[in-house]
Amino acid sequence: MRQSLGQLLRRAAVGVLSLAVVWAPCGSANAAPAAPAPEADGLPFAQRYHALQHGGIVRAANASATCRTTASSCRDARAGANAANGDFDMTYIDVDRDPNTYNSSRAEVALPAGSRVTYARLYWGGNLLAGEQKPWQDNGRVLIAEPGGEYKELLADTLVGHRVADGADAFQASADVTELVRDSAPGLYTVAQVNVAMGRSAAGTWGGWTLVVAYENAAEPLRHLALWDGFAPLGGRSGVEMPLRNLPFAAGAGGRAGLVAYNGDRGTDGDSLVLTADESAPAALADRANPSDDVLNSTITDAGTAPARVPSYANTLGYDSDVFDLSGGLPRAGDRAVLRLTSQRDAAWAGVLFAAVDARR
Repeated sequence: MRQSLGQLLRRAAVGVLSLAVVWAPCGSANAAPAAPAPEADGLPFAQRYHALQHGGIVRAANASATCRTTASSCRDARAGANAANGDFDMTYIDVDRDPNTYNSSRAEVALPAGSRVTYARLYWGGNLLAGEQKPWQDNGRVLIAEPGGEYKELLADTLVGHRVADGADAFQASADVTELVRDSAPGLYTVAQVNVAMGRSAAGTWGGWTLVVAYENAAEPLRHLALWDGFAPLGGRSGVEMPLRNLPFAAGAGGRAGLVAYNGDRGTDGDSLVLTADESAPAALADRANPSDDVLNSTITDAGTAPARVPSYANTLGYDSDVFDLSGGLPRAGDRAVLRLTSQRDAAWAGVLFAAVDARR
């Protein structure tokens, strides 16, 4: 396939440009323009974080785009009806009343009392091509505001996954925000300027953000905490795996597992998140909000319930950030488990997998 000048420039930048996180408020007169983050067509899934500690993993998430309310079917979709982003003229979610931002949304990091943050990472991504083409140079840049705080410019601190395929121009970027989250008060985080196109196309408009937070808490069980990320297409029978090795867990161990994925459509079945542990039979994770054969159904849920976020549309039209209860998925003791996310019909992308599993003492 013929490559555009932008694609060639992206490839030339990989391995050359440096990255940084900018904690000054956006618009600082002394801030130097940042170079675009280096990118790669695909990022294999690799472990980003691991810890054995009393505590767990929580996350906050929201979409950055939704349908226009001029269509009555849009109101039904937002309320939870089966619908796909390609069915609508899509526009931005913008809740901050700041004329300098074109998209923004909010969500809460709900940490148990007495917790200490040990790691936090923000992931953001979406589709750059729909009714408009967004510039790839902005993929690695986003704004974040802690509860009660002002926007800070955040730059990707690792390779950005960016792939042009199936009519979409898709990306995911991420950055370490441990210090910011550790020093912040409880409440809603706001993320703005996610580089997502608006308009209508067969590939659809979709995108959003997820803030994953690992914490330590002496009142909670000893757990293995693991976070994996990458950027991989899930079309056909391809999938991504998160292997948990040398992590002894007892029979009947509890815990949670989560995913972040892009462009899953509600009502299009054939996608699943399956847990396989040693000699136990594979268990497809599901709950009342996520059928076992349609986990990529445009939802942001926590064990089947809706976490606090603004806005809180039931159908996010192409953005999934879900947490599943592992109860019953680990009937036998062992030290190896694998989470596998697959999609047979949705032209979806996988971005993040994480787990918190009770450890054997």
